[in-house]
Amino acid sequence: MATPKKTSEGTWRVQMQLGGQRLSSTFATKREADDWIARSRMEAKAATNGTTGELKTLSLAMTRYAEEVTTTKRGWRAEGIRINAIQGHTNFPGHVKLSSLTPDHLAAWRDSRLKVVSRGSVLRDMNLISSILNTARREWRWINGTPMSDVRRPQEPDHREVVISRRQIVTMLRALDYATEVRSIRQAVAMAFVAALLTGMRAGELCALAWEDVKEDHCVLKITKNGRRREVPLSTRARLIFQRMRGWDDELVFGLTSQSLDAMFRKYRARAGLSGFTFHDSRHTAATHIAGRLRSKDVPAQQAVMDLCKMFGWTRMDQALVYYNPRPGDIASRRVAPHEDSPIRDLSQWVPVRGACCSGRCSHT
Repeated sequence: MATPKKTSEGTWRVQMQLGGQRLSSTFATKREADDWIARSRMEAKAATNGTTGELKTLSLAMTRYAEEVTTTKRGWRAEGIRINAIQGHTNFPGHVKLSSLTPDHLAAWRDSRLKVVSRGSVLRDMNLISSILNTARREWRWINGTPMSDVRRPQEPDHREVVISRRQIVTMLRALDYATEVRSIRQAVAMAFVAALLTGMRAGELCALAWEDVKEDHCVLKITKNGRRREVPLSTRARLIFQRMRGWDDELVFGLTSQSLDAMFRKYRARAGLSGFTFHDSRHTAATHIAGRLRSKDVPAQQAVMDLCKMFGWTRMDQALVYYNPRPGDIASRRVAPHEDSPIRDLSQWVPVRGACCSGRCSHT
C-alpha cells in the first residue's frame, strides 16, 4: 500500500505501482499526497473498466491536448490561444464529463458561435475539438466514440479571391517607407512585401528564411506550412530584393518574426487608409501574376500549371484555383499578354534591375 513519506526538505513523497507502472511524485503537504494516491487509483480503475470518461471533462481533455500535442506543432502558439479562447465561449460544454458529452451539447455551442463569428471560424474550432476528442479516444482511451462526428458542420465559406491592386501596392510601399537600403524594421517589412509579391512565399516562410538557404537562382524553404521542403525559383527582381537585404541581419534574410511582420503590416496599412486585403493576399496576387507569365507558345498549359504548383508547394492542381484569381475581363482578352495589366507590372519602378532609383528612395508614381 502506498504511503506518503516525509523528506528531509519537509515535502511528502509518494512511490507506488499501478497497472504495471511505477509512479512517483512529491507534494507540499500530506493531504495533497493522499489526494493524489486516491485520484491515481480511481483513474487506473476507470481505465481498466473503460470508464475514464466518467471522470474527465472536455476542458481537461483540451488542457492535456494543449500540453502534450499542441506544443509539438509549428503553429503551437496560435493553436494554444485558440484552445484557451474556445473554453471561454458562451455555451461551451467544457464542464461536461466526456461520458455525458452529446452531439446536442456541441450543436448548441456551434449555433451560439455562429451568431457572433464567421462560418470559417466555427469550422476551425469544430475541427480542433474533433481532433482533441479523437486523441482522447485513440491514444488516451478516455472515450469509446466522439460525439463531434454526429454534429453538422457549417457550410464551407467561399475562398478569398483578393488580388491586391497596383494602387494599393504603391500606397502600401510608400507608407512602409520603401527604400533600396533597409535601415528600419518598417523598411524590412516593405522588402518582405515585395518579395512575397514576386515569389508567392508565405509570411512565415519569408521570416524563417536563412541566408544559407538562398542560392543563386532559387531559395530553399526547409520549414513550410505543409511540412514539405520546397525550392522557390527567384526572378531577376526577386534576387535584387534579396541582395538589398544583405547586411540587415547576419542569419535571417529579413530579420523579422511572423508576429512583428503581421503587426507592422496592419499598422501601416491602417495609416495609409487602406483595407480589404492582408499580407497573405500577396500570395493570391503573386499566383495570378506568375500564372500569366508562365504560359507561352513554348510552354504547354499543363506544364505551366505544374510549374506553378511546384513553385507554390501545392500537391494538387485544383489548389491553384484557390489562389489564381484573374478578373473576368482578363480571361476575356487573352489576345493581350496576360501580364500587361498585372498589378505587379509597375514594380519595375520600385525594384529597378539596373542602378538605383531616385538616389535610393522611390517616391514617384
